[in-house]
Amino acid sequence: MAFVVTENCIKCKFTDCVDVCPVDCFHEGPNFLVIDPDECIDCTLCEPECPANAIHSVDELPEGQEVFAELNAELAKKWPLITSVQDALPDADEWNGKEGKLSLLEK
Repeated sequence: MAFVVTENCIKCKFTDCVDVCPVDCFHEGPNFLVIDPDECIDCTLCEPECPANAIHSVDELPEGQEVFAELNAELAKKWPLITSVQDALPDADEWNGKEGKLSLLEK
């Protein structure tokens, strides 16, 4: 039961979650983070740390966010590991909570 980064992370990319991950399972893309499901140990530490409420258990994904389970697995294989906190994207607060951001995902 891995955790999944969902749509609200797109164009925000807060990294508070990265700091608490004991197994370094986050990977970073241009405007999104993903969790490697093969590395995630289901510790639940990242979920409450996300200011955008974008991290969910794969078993409890909000309706319409199911595609992100596959995207996390796919992109984790391509993107570099991120192991330390970095600044969020400059306009992260403006994008936080906006719907329909999937088309803005930069791969």
